[in-house]
Amino acid sequence: MRILFHLPGDDADAWLHDLKAACPEAEIRQWTPGDARPADYLLAWKPPAELLRGRTGLKAVFNLGAGVDALLDLLRREPQLLPASVPIIKLDDAGMGRQMVEYVMQAVLRHFRRVDDYEALQRQGIWRPLPPRRHAEHPIGVMGSGALGAQVIAALGAAGFPVRAWSRHPKPLDASAADAARFAGKDALPAFLNGLQQLVNMLPLTPETGNILDRACFDRLAAGAHLVNVARGAHLVEADLLDALASGRIAAATLDVFRQEPLPADHPFWRHPRIRITPHVSALTERGASIVQIVSRLHAMERGETAAGAIDRERGY
Repeated sequence: MRILFHLPGDDADAWLHDLKAACPEAEIRQWTPGDARPADYLLAWKPPAELLRGRTGLKAVFNLGAGVDALLDLLRREPQLLPASVPIIKLDDAGMGRQMVEYVMQAVLRHFRRVDDYEALQRQGIWRPLPPRRHAEHPIGVMGSGALGAQVIAALGAAGFPVRAWSRHPKPLDASAADAARFAGKDALPAFLNGLQQLVNMLPLTPETGNILDRACFDRLAAGAHLVNVARGAHLVEADLLDALASGRIAAATLDVFRQEPLPADHPFWRHPRIRITPHVSALTERGASIVQIVSRLHAMERGETAAGAIDRERGY
């Protein structure tokens, strides 16, 4: 079993070390430019075109993360790089679910308990209790109900909020999220959005979901709503968010992802008093859990079985 590995960044050596320890029977090498030697499997994050070009013997590509948009965007531009018969397998959770639940819940509760409002009063030296918000009157919508989205939906419901779930296509939810109101498809999007107090975006980035967080979306939310974006920066029309904040349609935004990362130092988001910024850390890929999952699926494929996690290239997830 010949495995080709590509991961930009300082963590690559640690990943390579742990992969070799977990799969000692395999020949594992890190890709370097010019390496055209055969490989059975590719384990990669944001591979360059050169890595894929002419590599005809691949049995599968394992995406080292939950989001496959960068790889699919490359294949839309150069579809010949990877035959449609070669499965692209993504990580289902690998420790990211708990992190995502924690991140979204802290953002949601911060807004619900009016912490931003109290911090603004503190800066002015004003002691003023504010009217409390009621769970039953505070619907929260989650866009995207995949492996991570379903866990967030369940956690919000368990906290007592009325929860709506929207996905591009009908998708069953785990029993723990059974109380969520479900919406699917473009036609159902307005009803899903209407009157939401908080909107959490967890959608995969596809040509159909790009720019989905726009003026039309914000206009359907309750006045003074809160936006949480933990999916991709390209989902958000930045100018529309700034306009919605200026008008009061949106009261606050918690943003973990951006069109350009790192976020440029002169970007207006940095200085906006009602935008909270984190550097794409809402759910980090955990190396140990990821390697266990990947190696299990590699062994399944070597036994001639179908590995879990293969994406639908047409849908984009």
